Amino acid sequence: MSAAMTANRGPLAGVQVLDFTSLYPGPLATMLLADLGAEVIRIDSPSRPDMLRYLPPYDAEEVGAAYRTLGRNKKALCLDLKHPKAKGVIENLVRNADVVVEQFRPGVMQRLGLGYDQLKVWRPDIIYCAISSYGQTGPERDRAGHDINFLARSGLSHHIGRTGQGPVPLATLIGDVAGGTWPAVTGILAALIHRQQSGEGQFIDISMADGSLLMNTLAITQALHGGGDLGPEQHSLSGATVYDYYQCADGRWLAVGALEDKFYAQLLEGLDLPDLADQWMAHGKDAQRQKTQVADAIRSKPLAHWRAVFSKLDCCVEPVCTPSEVIADPLFHHREMLVDVPTADGDAQTQVGNPIQLRGSPPTYRHTGPLTGQDSEEVLRKAGLSDAEIANLKESGALG
Repeated sequence: MSAAMTANRGPLAGVQVLDFTSLYPGPLATMLLADLGAEVIRIDSPSRPDMLRYLPPYDAEEVGAAYRTLGRNKKALCLDLKHPKAKGVIENLVRNADVVVEQFRPGVMQRLGLGYDQLKVWRPDIIYCAISSYGQTGPERDRAGHDINFLARSGLSHHIGRTGQGPVPLATLIGDVAGGTWPAVTGILAALIHRQQSGEGQFIDISMADGSLLMNTLAITQALHGGGDLGPEQHSLSGATVYDYYQCADGRWLAVGALEDKFYAQLLEGLDLPDLADQWMAHGKDAQRQKTQVADAIRSKPLAHWRAVFSKLDCCVEPVCTPSEVIADPLFHHREMLVDVPTADGDAQTQVGNPIQLRGSPPTYRHTGPLTGQDSEEVLRKAGLSDAEIANLKESGALG
């Protein structure tokens, strides 16, 4: 772990975030903010724990590694938001906070008496970010959704897969992250700048369906302007050209991204296929013949052979790596994307790092995610509650 990981407070030092989110998109967004120095207070439910806590593998305290990762650099308060005393606690916290992030269905926070209109009474310049499936407005605002649904509704799933086989479920949450996490982080940072310039807070409405649609901009633009609905293997990025995955002799796979002519020429050099030089960006039957020859060539040798060949050529060809290979890859260690984060017992847990590589104020990795409610008393004291008030909250059942 480099000295940069512990030596600076981060560009968001002094920004306090109240995090009401769970599962993946919201916690990942607030983790990124915490890495950049924000003080993030995670507010957990005593009756509905975050499912990621129980996602294996577990540590010695039987807490999931993913939960420890997404909770890193945060403080943990366990509070029953439905308890009559909870609203007063949140009021104390909000008066000192800069940002609130929640991921409930639209209307839930309002029913708890904690909606944006109420929070801005307590803190007029509060920035309130709500992440939901289909947005805070419109006919689908109350509809539940998961990643696969956002990809489907936005048209992304239409061209993911193979001809005649239908869409394939992806093993990563693209709609959640690209459609929810990153728009939320961007919106929060933009709102902080706006507040710095104007003194005004605001409401940020993040829909994961909206964000997924943005990812599908090229296909949607084509449909908007008369280009039709191209499906799997019908356009250059879905397998209609040489841009594709190819199986090697040992069953492993190679990703070929040689779209530009200069990269295509190098690809042919590596595969020893000079006869295909005039087939750059071929389509239709020509592309099928081209891809068959490329596939046959790659299938003739194991992955290790092709890794050696293409390590010497500049043509956008990479192996399809397993997670175990990724964590041993010198690239990501050099980039500090695999980092050792201190644990409470003085040890460390290796986690995926923050890709926002600010040279002057890089991300910091101060500690892994705390246990549910681990910091409740510290957080409440800092918010101005006395020991007697905290004891009363415990006795009443408001604190978990």
